[in-house]
Amino acid sequence: MKNIIWIILIMCFINNLSFSQSKFIVQNKNGSDKIRFKLIHNLIIIPVEINGVELSFLLDTGVNKSIIFNFLNITDSLQIKNTETIYLRGLGEGEAIKALKSKGNTLKVGDAINLDQELFAVYNPNLNFAPRLGVQLHGIIGYDLFKDLVVEINYSSRKITLTNSNKYKYNTCASCETLNMEFYKNKPYIYANVRIREKQIPVKLLIDSGGSDALWLFEDDSLGIQVGDHFFDDFLGHGLTGSVYGKRSKIEGFSINSFDLDHVNVSFPEPTSLVYVKLHKDRNGSIAGNVLKRFNLIVDYQKSLITFKKNKYFSDPFTYNRSGIELEQDGVRFVKQKDYNYSDKIKFLGSNQKTSSSTIVLETKYKLALKPAYSIVELRPDSPAEKAGLMVGDYLLSINNKSTDKYSLQELMQMFFEDKDERIKLVVERGEAILTFVFYLEDVFKQ
Repeated sequence: MKNIIWIILIMCFINNLSFSQSKFIVQNKNGSDKIRFKLIHNLIIIPVEINGVELSFLLDTGVNKSIIFNFLNITDSLQIKNTETIYLRGLGEGEAIKALKSKGNTLKVGDAINLDQELFAVYNPNLNFAPRLGVQLHGIIGYDLFKDLVVEINYSSRKITLTNSNKYKYNTCASCETLNMEFYKNKPYIYANVRIREKQIPVKLLIDSGGSDALWLFEDDSLGIQVGDHFFDDFLGHGLTGSVYGKRSKIEGFSINSFDLDHVNVSFPEPTSLVYVKLHKDRNGSIAGNVLKRFNLIVDYQKSLITFKKNKYFSDPFTYNRSGIELEQDGVRFVKQKDYNYSDKIKFLGSNQKTSSSTIVLETKYKLALKPAYSIVELRPDSPAEKAGLMVGDYLLSINNKSTDKYSLQELMQMFFEDKDERIKLVVERGEAILTFVFYLEDVFKQ
């Protein structure tokens, strides 16, 4: 009888554990864990372990599925299993992409673990965001993590805190704004206001931490959401099913309750890119990374609450790419560098009796090192760079007399976002030729 009772107790424990592990749980005594993240182009990149393999994922509130891409190039030990073929759609003008739906995966984010995670594995070799970011990116995670835990995003310290909802305690914060979130297809929305032509317009926006822009708005003449007189056509980014193009402009203001931001960057994507994302008819656009990073956030899906608190980035000006150049990391190149493991040697070459002088030569040894190669992949029509003669496919060798191997991709791109008419000198490789170009960053919106 005792054995039967013991077996029943064990089975109950196993069933409870199995049930609890179909979702993320922080498995430590505090029920909470902090994880450092990289902030690249206003995007949050976090470490995620899948079936024992550590990868890098984009933390994206705008997705309702966990996606891993190009998994065939990672490792055989990833062991994607229990699959069925499906097709996914997202931003972009391309066709739906093929994916494998996989169940029973173990995902670990810090001390938060899910033993039965559903994944969508995409093996399209063209779907690769790493070159545009300059860092490895293996997938995207959003709803699956946010639905189970209270997630604090501290953009200032570049840390996220994951806490089991039953362990989380809210502190009184007089300087915070807490808003209700609404959900459509497991994606979060909030209400805010935009100011266009001195008119306050209420808008419903998707919270999209996976977008690097400030705001996206969908044109609607009946509401007064219009591009205005000052704008330029531009590449807006990569979606799941292709590139997205549209118009870039500025609006007079954007507000979240008492928090007001002035002269905010806004993008108006082309309608052809929105066919499969504007199914929610009440949606007016998205609030993305360049606004979100100005706050530290508490995101609580279970209570449908999001809390905003201003941080050190709040008052930073909204800048944009004034060059017209979009770069990506395109392979590697050999760079000649001084070998610091080799001691300089002094070589005496003899003396001249007539002048009583000697010749001494300092020998320095160099080595060839592999460094990232950066190429132009998008060039805005009529931009300063295009007018100077630069072309898509040019490889950057130096910028303002300094070799590009001294910079990360993010640092290079940031130089094109200067809030002034900065002089830019680029040396590029085009085929067999080495060419030099000079141009000035230009403010399209300058009156």
